[in-house]
Amino acid sequence: MLDALDDRLLNDYQRGFPLLARPFAALGARLGVGEAEVLARYRRLARAGIVSRIGVVLRPHAAGASTLAALAVPPARLEAVAAIVSAQPEVNHNYEREHRFNLWFVLAAPTAARLEAALARIRGASALAPLALPLEKEYHIDLGFDLATLAAPRCAPGPAASLPPADRPLLAAIEEGLPLVPEPYAVLGRAVGLAEPEVCATIGRWISSGVVRRFGVVVRHRALGIEANAMAVWDVPDEAVDAIGARLAAESGVTLCYRRARRPPAWSYNLYAMVHGREREAVRARIAQLNAALGLAELPHEVLFSRRCFKQCGARYAAAEVAYG
Repeated sequence: MLDALDDRLLNDYQRGFPLLARPFAALGARLGVGEAEVLARYRRLARAGIVSRIGVVLRPHAAGASTLAALAVPPARLEAVAAIVSAQPEVNHNYEREHRFNLWFVLAAPTAARLEAALARIRGASALAPLALPLEKEYHIDLGFDLATLAAPRCAPGPAASLPPADRPLLAAIEEGLPLVPEPYAVLGRAVGLAEPEVCATIGRWISSGVVRRFGVVVRHRALGIEANAMAVWDVPDEAVDAIGARLAAESGVTLCYRRARRPPAWSYNLYAMVHGREREAVRARIAQLNAALGLAELPHEVLFSRRCFKQCGARYAAAEVAYG
């Protein structure tokens, strides 16, 4: 059972986590508790699977290549194929969805060649052809939304900066998240040969330059009962998709919104939005409202609810590079 302090530790620090030598002490001072209490709570929330990590959420393509992909898996093979997909270090999210294309996963790698190699391994091991759906334009990508209201702040996409090569060792060290110790930046610094102030300054530079979308607590929403999550997709004429995508991204309840490549004839959709919720009918009703408000109801569209989560972690751009050496 979560209490009010847990709620604040989860909700208030999904972005803007302190870049100070003792960040957990700083949070404790704000919340009226000690550093040890803050650390104990984050450790408990991590063990419970509610907190994925405290760390960076990178802008897409800031540190390498990534794509959404899907497989149409015979139901009898779904768990076996999901295990093949989840075993790939490049895969950071892997979900069953209600559709003929029933397994959806996200891959990230330091280079496009390594991304293609991961897809080839999945193809070879599963004897199924992944449908790769790379991002073409983001309208809203964050997932740092209020856990009570499910309202997401609307932020401009920001500059398209890339991670400097010299910063990759620090990215590799932080991809698993901050160590839950009193001086986490000093621990990271010792791992990569940087002083603690340099670690904080580098992360701050990533944020200000747009390499990092947000820095803070990354929550596993399903563990908090936010399980009625749907990916809505539309086939929007190319000349209209950016205008409609911008409007859709600004709507309440939309937690992700972007344009991806079509893959005809199997997949003709190019506009995507995620709507998260606790009740399936409320999510369906909100998508119906979006269709009506934006004139999308007459366009080809589908709603794919999530069923099971097979894997969820942060993207491993730098760690994959180190592993492959």
